[in-house]
Amino acid sequence: MAMNKRDSLSPVRLTLGPVLFNWKPEKLRDFYFRMADESCVDSVCVGEVVCSKRTPFFTPYLPEVIERLQAAGKEVILSSLALIMTAREAEQARELTMTDGLLVEANDVSVVAMMGGKPFVAGPLLNIYNEGTLAYLHRMGATRACLPAELPESVIATLAAGDGPEIEVQSFGRLPLAISARCYHARSRNLAKDGCQYVCAEDADGMDVDTLDDDPFLAVNGTQTMSYHYLGLLAELSALRRLGVNRFRLWPHDVDMVAVAGLFRAAADGLIDAEEAGQRLTELCPRAEFANGYFHGREGHAYVQAEV
Repeated sequence: MAMNKRDSLSPVRLTLGPVLFNWKPEKLRDFYFRMADESCVDSVCVGEVVCSKRTPFFTPYLPEVIERLQAAGKEVILSSLALIMTAREAEQARELTMTDGLLVEANDVSVVAMMGGKPFVAGPLLNIYNEGTLAYLHRMGATRACLPAELPESVIATLAAGDGPEIEVQSFGRLPLAISARCYHARSRNLAKDGCQYVCAEDADGMDVDTLDDDPFLAVNGTQTMSYHYLGLLAELSALRRLGVNRFRLWPHDVDMVAVAGLFRAAADGLIDAEEAGQRLTELCPRAEFANGYFHGREGHAYVQAEV
């Protein structure tokens, strides 16, 4: 595929997405502290995306987490909820958009409107599937857009070819596929959403969901549906860079994310070949099954051996 008009030699930028899972506040704080002090990521997203009921637990730690990340030279991005349904959630979103000095990642289109034309990041939960949508978000103030997971290489190439927002591609972790008003995690324990007892905290990387034939199918994280497989685009980084994509998102999981980020950095910079990097990634995530089908125009759970 032809080289994109964007500068494919620009430095690689790694973004750590927001933690989508319900980790204990102290664990989450220490996770961010370590990512600040030891990781090679450039940007870190913080904030609750999945369920507003989780928000109060981590809020007291947020100022010191932001301060620690910024002191380490990381760009801090505040991520919004992916589904805003109540007046309280809308008010929280408005307060987020009024934060000075930090970029906001809009994961619900209502947040885009609340930004009032100020610069923001278009999050991966927005439906950006064509140039028209990307251009609209650019006019609304989007300076960066993290694309949905389902896009094949050809569509990524088209979206990266324009003069609009900087493109970011999801490259590691379970994919956020859908968000619901109902909580299947609670229902799996015969609980109502309002009395969920925060059972989602029992599954640090989400709860696996099998088919009736006992085949792994999806994962559930509170009100969120995720892929069972972990995305792993180490072998595709060079192709993405040729398209002009230089920013890659890593979704946090209960593994050594400092080492995961280091592998992606080394592979993107050509310091390690993709095959060796893939082997090391498998060792770091022993419970994960990797897939890259969407990028290759296949079903998402497929793994295609990429040409490197």
